[in-house]
Amino acid sequence: MTSIVLPTTSGGLERYELRGEPLPAPTGKPVFNRVAYAAAHVVVDPFANNDPSLDIAFDWERTLAFRHHLWDLGFGVAEAMDTAQRGMGLSWENALELSKRAIAEARTRPGAVIACGAGTDQLAPSPDVTIDQVIAAYETQIEAIEAAGGRIILMASRALARAATSPDDYLRVYGRILEGVREPVVLHWLGEMFDPDLAGYWGTSDHLAAMETVLALIQSHVGKVDGIKISLLSAEKEIALRRRLPAGVKMYTGDDFNYAELIAGDEAGYSHALLGIFDPIAPAASLALTRLAAGDAASFRELLGPTVPLSRHIFKAPTRFYKTGVVFLAWLNGHQEHFLMAGGQQSARSIPHFAELFRLADQARCLANPEMATERMRRLLAVAGIA
Repeated sequence: MTSIVLPTTSGGLERYELRGEPLPAPTGKPVFNRVAYAAAHVVVDPFANNDPSLDIAFDWERTLAFRHHLWDLGFGVAEAMDTAQRGMGLSWENALELSKRAIAEARTRPGAVIACGAGTDQLAPSPDVTIDQVIAAYETQIEAIEAAGGRIILMASRALARAATSPDDYLRVYGRILEGVREPVVLHWLGEMFDPDLAGYWGTSDHLAAMETVLALIQSHVGKVDGIKISLLSAEKEIALRRRLPAGVKMYTGDDFNYAELIAGDEAGYSHALLGIFDPIAPAASLALTRLAAGDAASFRELLGPTVPLSRHIFKAPTRFYKTGVVFLAWLNGHQEHFLMAGGQQSARSIPHFAELFRLADQARCLANPEMATERMRRLLAVAGIA
């Protein structure tokens, strides 16, 4: 039995005995009865001679290999989203290059699904920014992604949150954008727990009141909306909106706290998924979704349920730093040879946080190679002065 000495949240040390039971490798082509996108992280080049707090240099081979890992497991790739550090180290120029390369890579695989985030992050939020400038910024990104052959995930806009003075401003912006897109888009309502600069989105701090604006927008443009992803970390609010969506418009859960129950659904329906947590738990999620599609809801819950405590830990407040845990697990599982991130974000969580993440990943059977993961965990602890 493998064991490791880990720090505790109380400041002490304890010996942890690993469960050490990785999930079996999938066999055959995964078949889902839910649409499932995984928002993918990026791998940086650790040997680039730049300032990592200001610049980003990609390891393109590893970054694109990870997209193939997700496609192999049956997921669509949600590209250049917040999981890829959009707005926290990844600029619009970086995001466009990433999107173009990933779209080209998807073309090498029949049936590979990809959609790319379009926002306004080339436009710095300011009191002087106008609604027309927000529209123009959205249109610039959408035009570039569509020209590359990509479908659109319409991201929330920090600039719009700053410029808007009422719900009508949101309806004006989104209405104009939806009229011009080539294919139906996925709307993305990212809550303030993920990005504090998006507080008051849709013109109010009351999420239930904001839903009325969202529903009015969707009902006016049903043919241009594939679905909506909401990331409010509230199962009750997601279900309330899901039950009122027009026929044919999908709910994509973005709830990294309650995704298992939301995907399983209830007597009135279920949620599809567009999740950052599907990046680090992809094998478990793929197996669970395959079992669900086969009618085995009990196995779905048995496989996915243990990942929920892991996800809640990765996404704990301040939630915006969840990307650090995602990349940490990618390193532990051998998808990259280092634990470095754009903007130096590998330092955004504490050593006790990583220790608990390691325990929870082991218990959820999300360590693909427990011996390798343990050795890498020991190396991180050694850097922190814990021998």
